[in-house]
Amino acid sequence: WLIGKAKPSSSEDVDNRTGGSQEPYHPTLGIYGRCTRISHMQLSRRDTLCGPYAENFNEIASGFWQATAIFLAVGIMILCAVAFVSVFTMCVQSIMKKSIFNVCGLLQGIAGLFLILGLMLYPAGWGCQKAISYCGPYASAYKLGDCSLGWAFYTAIGGTILTFICAVFSAQAEIATSSDKVQEEIEEGKNLICLL
Repeated sequence: WLIGKAKPSSSEDVDNRTGGSQEPYHPTLGIYGRCTRISHMQLSRRDTLCGPYAENFNEIASGFWQATAIFLAVGIMILCAVAFVSVFTMCVQSIMKKSIFNVCGLLQGIAGLFLILGLMLYPAGWGCQKAISYCGPYASAYKLGDCSLGWAFYTAIGGTILTFICAVFSAQAEIATSSDKVQEEIEEGKNLICLL
């Protein structure tokens, strides 16, 4: 999620093929994972090691990042439930007298709110000690210091936007399937109905 300030290669990090030193690298830090260069592995092509820095939930660097992880997990679980329920839309059109499209759209909207909460809390954790070690002493809540945002944060924002777009499509699906023209087609015995 965060791309740390450039770390210079040490004097041991010399490229044996060219004799010159390697480029500085940028370590990365996520909510519970990180990537860093391992100096004793320079002879192999895989000199960057990625993995979790937190062995359990309590070791996540910031309370804000713990909350972010919870909100994102709840939002994703709701979206998985919506995906599971949507498979049954071919057989069931209502749940407790409510349209399945409206139920799915409502759940997608709720999941989107959880995702937004997680994304809003994430920058509040930039002042934690782990983030400061990656981003420099000027890093604090909502201030990146010497770091930049990585692709994971932008992907999460894109996924949140798509969640709300899907909720709007669910409402449009309800409108399309409840129209008089569709009901007439169903009464005529047609199973596959396409309206433009």
